[in-house]
Amino acid sequence: MSTKLFRQFIVFCLYLTFSITCYSQALPHQAKAMSQGNITCSSSTCHGSVTPWNNTNVLQNEYTTWKTYDKHSQAYKVLFNKQSQQIAKNLGLGQPAHESALCLNCHSHNPDPQLRAERFSHTDGVGCEGCHGPAEKWISSHTVKGVSHADNVANGLYPTTNPAALAKLCNSCHVGDESRFVTHRIMGAGHPRMSIEINTFTKIEPPHYKVDSDYLARKGAEQPVKLWAVGQATTAKSLVDLLADAKRNHDGIFPELVAFDCHACHHPMSNKRWTPRNGMPPGVIRLNDSSLLMLSAIVKVIDPMSLSQYNRLYEQLNRATFQKSTKLESTEDLQETAKKFAKYIEQLIVKLQTSSYDEAKIRDIFLALVQGQQYYDYASAEQAYMALTSVANIVVTNGSSSIRPNIKASIEQLRKELSNEDKFQYQNFNKEYGKLVQILQLNNGVK
Repeated sequence: MSTKLFRQFIVFCLYLTFSITCYSQALPHQAKAMSQGNITCSSSTCHGSVTPWNNTNVLQNEYTTWKTYDKHSQAYKVLFNKQSQQIAKNLGLGQPAHESALCLNCHSHNPDPQLRAERFSHTDGVGCEGCHGPAEKWISSHTVKGVSHADNVANGLYPTTNPAALAKLCNSCHVGDESRFVTHRIMGAGHPRMSIEINTFTKIEPPHYKVDSDYLARKGAEQPVKLWAVGQATTAKSLVDLLADAKRNHDGIFPELVAFDCHACHHPMSNKRWTPRNGMPPGVIRLNDSSLLMLSAIVKVIDPMSLSQYNRLYEQLNRATFQKSTKLESTEDLQETAKKFAKYIEQLIVKLQTSSYDEAKIRDIFLALVQGQQYYDYASAEQAYMALTSVANIVVTNGSSSIRPNIKASIEQLRKELSNEDKFQYQNFNKEYGKLVQILQLNNGVK
């Protein structure tokens, strides 16, 4: 092996080790360190400046941006509105939403009581430490000259710049995990439907940082498509982890219905809209497999050697859900299938995390998303739309400027088709989606 290849191999190994370490790091609400509260970050000389500073490594107005524009800052206040009060009442929580751990777990940073410092407050909402981790061990050192980002992560700073770690964090609330989980009962009590696409949601927060030379030196370049791909895999794993978990995959005699497509059941009886899909017969509940559909396109490009394995596990998972729901047998087969799928996706996340996403691969992912694909349910159409805004925008950057207004208009029409999920018509969405596909393909010389 040449010296150059050896160095590249060493760099790859170090990055892989760092990625795995980041992914396995405890989530902020589970970390064994004291949470100090937003007040430790929000002074005007720290991150609470009204305007960005000049000649500094960071903007210094991160807290102000979060407080002014980021909906996470309002997450706790939401618990006082009438809808939240009614949800708590419907669930019989016995205490108001703003005092219930069930609600606080995601609507605020909610560490164990013994790990809350004197100035910690739930009123901060999903504040600084809710995403960046308890500050006890890194608050003093993170401003010291010469301290690296890796040093801060070692001291407990949560690695939000690592795609797998960020996806794990966001999914823990927006999809759910074994520590906090929005069940079908919670949604039945009035909670909104949950969904996420990490790259899109990150962009609309909005970001409270700037990718400049200092950022690149400390944390490396942002890769939106990698974040999108890793996010889809993480969301898919959240689904199969739920199905594999005997404590969460059932609610009485029913399966945990939050894992299934909401609109497969919640639509007017006069709307006869069943279509063949995944070999499933009519009249059975269908998984919310929107992330799995996106992941299929990703696997085709990033890990084509495992595509047959992916398709086989995908088919087995779907078959296990409707076979067990019709035969009323043990869920053991479903759980075992889900465990195998979860293991596959876990290994896939490592590959997605360490893969490069050059222009050719991004274009191939885009083509896998659009060629010969139809989206029949709202959740899948929603993810397809966000995928287009995440992937296609990059594909068309170097394309012809003359048709960009057409692209923008078509994407805006797709957004309108998704504006009311109760009135969603997949025929209209797919018709407009087909128009956009043609525009994008011509823009990129694809026929």
